[in-house]
Amino acid sequence: MTAKRLKHIVKSKEFLLALIAAIVIVVFRLINVHFLSPGALSGKMQDMSITGIIAIGMGILLISGDIDLSTSDVCLFSGVLCALLIKAGIPWGYAMVITLVAGGCIGAISSFLVLKVRMMSFIATIAVGTVLRGVTLSLTSAQNVPVPVESFWWGGRTFWGVLPIPFVIMAVLMILYQFMLSYTRFGRNIYLIGGNITAARLTGVNPNKIRTALFINSGVLASLAGIVLVSRLQSANPNTLAEHQINALTAIILGGIAFTGGAGGMVGCFIGVVLFSFFTSGLTSLALDAYWTLFASGGLLIIALTVDYFNERSREKMLKAHAKITADEIKADGI
Repeated sequence: MTAKRLKHIVKSKEFLLALIAAIVIVVFRLINVHFLSPGALSGKMQDMSITGIIAIGMGILLISGDIDLSTSDVCLFSGVLCALLIKAGIPWGYAMVITLVAGGCIGAISSFLVLKVRMMSFIATIAVGTVLRGVTLSLTSAQNVPVPVESFWWGGRTFWGVLPIPFVIMAVLMILYQFMLSYTRFGRNIYLIGGNITAARLTGVNPNKIRTALFINSGVLASLAGIVLVSRLQSANPNTLAEHQINALTAIILGGIAFTGGAGGMVGCFIGVVLFSFFTSGLTSLALDAYWTLFASGGLLIIALTVDYFNERSREKMLKAHAKITADEIKADGI
């Protein structure tokens, strides 16, 4: 690695975020000697995997300029659907496939409302999520749906006694999606749409096709998170709070994905998920009342959005300055 490359990494936002995450982990470890015990670490990774899988779909959609606020409800509905299918005698593999397809269909409905009915994405997805929450409670009569342990044997398994399989699934997905964003035309088009949708159209990109694909992708990943949640709890709980959605949103904003679209990536998203998970679990380990953890989580989201706002203003000023310099150069050349 060259000195120039190393200097670039040290100056990156991801490096600063990773440094902050390391400091948070060290501080809580000093306060609580059991904070990084194998059992506690495995539990944190389990929680992290659910938040992280949701964050992937939300994050990529946010880069394109849209947002999906139905992910927690899709997650809960999918968990219930998968549990009910298994309870009805359908093999767990088929039940998972059907559930993922259902999640994709929900994403397609959201994209239809946004792109055809012309609803704002946050309104459309809140509406879809509310309907799903009602359907979920109706299907279960607001009661837990237990599933056989053997149906989700992989949910509680770990590698080397520490690394849970769901965390490995999340990490692999992060790597694959980062590769897509960095090295494929589809990934570059996502940034182009989020940065300037008009310019994207002028270059021959079809924004609606890409946005539809991303809404469907968000639905599928939220469904996968629901399956992972059921695999961990060995039951589907329709009354779970929508904390994973807020956690995921906070993590992706912390990780540098711009709320207005056009910037960010999965590396920052992963670090943001790690930082948020260890921060909130660290507060919980201090035996504080639950409302203080909620207070801190909400405050962290406010801070992340505030930093994102000033970053966006800084980007706008840089673009305006560049445009002015270009205009002056053209004028000086007599063009």
